[in-house]
Amino acid sequence: MTSTVITGIGELVTNDPARAGLLGIVEHAAVVVEGDRVAWVGPAAEAPAADALVDAGGRAVLPGFVDSHSHLVFAGDRAGEFAARMAGTAYAAGGIRTTVAATRAATDEQLLSGARRLVDEMLRQGTTTVEVKSGYGLTVRDEARSLAVARLLTEETTYLGAHVVPDGTTPEEYVALVTGPMLDAAAEHARWVDVFCERGAFDADQARAVLAAGAARGLRGRLHANQLGPGPGVRLAAELGLVAVDHCTFLDDADVAALRDSGTVATLLPGVEFSTRQPYPDARRLLDAGVRVAIASDCNPGSSYTSSMPFCVAVAVREMGMTPAEAVHAATAGGARALDRDDVGVLAPGRRADLVLLDAPSHVHLAYRPGVPLVAGVWQRGRPVLTLR
Repeated sequence: MTSTVITGIGELVTNDPARAGLLGIVEHAAVVVEGDRVAWVGPAAEAPAADALVDAGGRAVLPGFVDSHSHLVFAGDRAGEFAARMAGTAYAAGGIRTTVAATRAATDEQLLSGARRLVDEMLRQGTTTVEVKSGYGLTVRDEARSLAVARLLTEETTYLGAHVVPDGTTPEEYVALVTGPMLDAAAEHARWVDVFCERGAFDADQARAVLAAGAARGLRGRLHANQLGPGPGVRLAAELGLVAVDHCTFLDDADVAALRDSGTVATLLPGVEFSTRQPYPDARRLLDAGVRVAIASDCNPGSSYTSSMPFCVAVAVREMGMTPAEAVHAATAGGARALDRDDVGVLAPGRRADLVLLDAPSHVHLAYRPGVPLVAGVWQRGRPVLTLR
């Protein structure tokens, strides 16, 4: 096993709770990588010898972004819907059905090509771990093949048959399908089960039934909730002890308390509010209450067609009351926690060697210089996949 020391790091974000501060920053640092793991972290002057050396040239280095919410397996385009929203048309979940029709008509090869393009796009922007949901098939065959495609690209796959009720059926009939034959076909390809618990989608009782059926097949639960308005989804997630509940835009005091007391991660999706002109989640309120927070892209063709976690960090700082440090932590360690992972999102010995090198001296530049392509290098599983430019 060969080793590499990355030295000349101006600012190293470790997220290691054993170090001081939220980000566990080490100045003038070095990292030693052996195989796919971090072997050593500390001041460059104390770095052990290694087989190879990479000079970061004073750049900041941070853990690879962990994008814990995306919908990458789809076909078609909804740019017209976006243009209509920008002209004043309100967002509603019904646009999902447009993507469903295109996805059903696409071949497996077309779905894989489109999803791989987006995963590669994410990687070039520093995302080294990504969760991918189904949800644009809504038939037994199309949900199963969507997840089979996603499984070729990531270990974090989520069965979202309960995205919306497709045309031609009732909610009761569709929930029976989602918890029966569709689950049977999808479970082998998924780690998680998810439900869109929202008006125009599924109510709390239906969500509970889908999550219970998934749990019986060994799938862990997550929820979309409280995106379009107040609702029961966040408190249901807390009651069930789910790892994460996503969106969390419209919350009352009881919702916030339930998140705090349960430890369920509130995954916030800044790209959605940017793309729909809805109110942004109040991250400051959640953080001040002691709620665990993650940031994810929700990359999808309708409500958030961005693959950029740096963009989401910048929006979270500007619009959601987060400090740059809090936003970076939420996009790395927070995302890892939302996926119940302890091997990513942190740079410490024994953790996976997923690193991002910035053309900047500090993590603050991710928000300070929005829209600028600052990612200069990416290492994934101990291997450089985007070399320093």
